[in-house]
Amino acid sequence: MGEIMAILLFISICFALMSGYPVAFTLGGMALLFAGIGVVTGSFDVGYLHALPNRIFGIMNNQTMLAVPLFVFMGVMLEKSRVAEDLLESMSRLFGTLRGGLAISVCVVGALLAASTGIVGATVVTMGLLALPTMLRRGYDPAIATGTLAATGTLGQIIPPSIILVLLGDVMSSAFQQAQLKMGIFSPKTVSVGDLFVGALIPGLVLVGLYILYLIAVAVFQPKKLPALPQEELGPIEWGKLISALLPPLALITAVLGSILAGYATPTEAAAIGALGATVLSIAKGQLNFAQLKQVAFGTTEITSMVFLILIGASLFSLVFRGFGGEALIEDALHSLPGGVLGAFLVVMLVIFLLGFILDFIEIIFVVVPIVGPILLAMGLDPVWLGVMFAINLQTSFLTPPFGFSLFYLRGVTPRSVPTSVMYKGVLPFIMIQIGMLVVAYMWPGLVTWLPEQVYGK
Repeated sequence: MGEIMAILLFISICFALMSGYPVAFTLGGMALLFAGIGVVTGSFDVGYLHALPNRIFGIMNNQTMLAVPLFVFMGVMLEKSRVAEDLLESMSRLFGTLRGGLAISVCVVGALLAASTGIVGATVVTMGLLALPTMLRRGYDPAIATGTLAATGTLGQIIPPSIILVLLGDVMSSAFQQAQLKMGIFSPKTVSVGDLFVGALIPGLVLVGLYILYLIAVAVFQPKKLPALPQEELGPIEWGKLISALLPPLALITAVLGSILAGYATPTEAAAIGALGATVLSIAKGQLNFAQLKQVAFGTTEITSMVFLILIGASLFSLVFRGFGGEALIEDALHSLPGGVLGAFLVVMLVIFLLGFILDFIEIIFVVVPIVGPILLAMGLDPVWLGVMFAINLQTSFLTPPFGFSLFYLRGVTPRSVPTSVMYKGVLPFIMIQIGMLVVAYMWPGLVTWLPEQVYGK
């Protein structure tokens, strides 16, 4: 009876989330509703809920999660400082005279913004407003133009510093400890956000390279879809302006990621450095005033509150799901799959990919990963490698129709003359590239594990 209730709980939550109900209250409310039914039917031990106060206190006292509001503040502050505008203008003059040059400029700027802001919505909307009108006016294929903008906006989810990696780092740390207990191992070793940051760096850069290679291939074999821009429209390359546009974000990226790689700062401390650096950069550009600071503070508070409320609701869900025996059910199912560890890994990745069509990445991280993570790690998979693979998979959830958030953001700034179906068509090659990146990282796990081993040792 308990296992049936666990399955019904998961299905009910998915349907409620698809109906548009608030995530945090859906997770917590559904869990309490099913717990009440379970107590009445005798299939749930209410003692599991006694752990909830300690869970909530642990969330509020979690030093790792302090990086979330700091990185969000950094991203929102940079959004207001016109970094994207200056970068895109300079890169367009540098690459615009080449076939597909404007699309390549969008990829390069998107990667730089990903490493400095990491906020998908802000990147997609800003780049869409700045680049899309020019791309469409100069004869770029609407599908490729919108697909490029939507895809490059999601790079902030895999290129550190990334909110996905911060949240995954905390969840994977707990999953690793649970896996050690399952295996009877008592070790102080854990998985940190810094491990995932370092592990995701090379795959993130490879993904940018694959995007650019795809655009170059289209420009070579279908040049009419990605025409070059005339030099007289772009104007001469102003190297001083280019350097002044590139240096501040590169300095900020170096300060944040460099302090982590060199071992001088934890990700939380590096996030504080980034928040301060973004504020100084905004002041230096003359873009900061009291009204803007107020907007940044409100934006940071709103996003942070959403994340922590979802985390509390997810904690309640996981307790109730475990109380019904759902975790044991999933573990038995994965162990019984043909193919052993590979079969279990492929099924989990497929489930996460499919859930990305209907659920947000935060919901998947807090609901699905805590269930399957300990099981896969207990099977012997490397925790850093698995965390980065989850992150790349979750990145596709921003592009997969019909609920890809990157598509929603871009739709808001795309002319009505470009139908939504064209946008869906445009992101399909980039979804395939991301799936290809998963295959590459699976075939050569050293892409993920080599750099952490060099930085932190084996």
